[in-house]
Amino acid sequence: MVKSFVFSPFQENTYVIADDVTREAVVIDPGCYEQAEKEELAAFIASQNLTIRYLLLTHAHLDHVFGAAYVKRKYGVAMYLNEKDIPILNDVPTRCQLYGLRGYEHAERDHNLAEGDVIRFGSIELAVVETPGHAPGHVAFINHAERYVIGGDVLFQNSVGRTDLPFGNHAVLLNSILTKFYSLPDDYVVYAGHMDPTTIGREKRSNPYTKEIRN
Repeated sequence: MVKSFVFSPFQENTYVIADDVTREAVVIDPGCYEQAEKEELAAFIASQNLTIRYLLLTHAHLDHVFGAAYVKRKYGVAMYLNEKDIPILNDVPTRCQLYGLRGYEHAERDHNLAEGDVIRFGSIELAVVETPGHAPGHVAFINHAERYVIGGDVLFQNSVGRTDLPFGNHAVLLNSILTKFYSLPDDYVVYAGHMDPTTIGREKRSNPYTKEIRN
């Protein structure tokens, strides 16, 4: 099961991935900012009788970590993040001040995520691939058995992740898309950090931002 929620003024996609048999699950990129959003996430988890095993972050921009401390505390789970994104995580309180966002609770990373890691819960396996460009420590999670990618802010429907933020790099982002996303079969679904899902094939054919690497 892949369940998405759209949270915060940034319209960020938060994901709960669950094994339908064991009910073991993970939360990915908890962007729940308002208390009502946190309660919506918790209500769904309770209604589905899920046991949360891990908190996973594709990257540490503020809109993807608003609810990280809440999830860690409520479910007693460790938070996983690539080490290259720790400076971005540590900068979130400052970014919240700049945006006038109050009430952010900081969460510390517990474990690293790196290329080649596999996150296992129930019968589900999520392969970790490093996909820098939007953020230096950005990763994506690939479920090869069910043919989908939890892609964060790398590849969107007819768009790509922005690279005008600190540590962003457009050439590096395009290389991540080419080597880690466009190397997958066309039918793989991409669940992105914003907007609706898409497929690898659709973006290969029509994404205007990746035309230069499709040719």
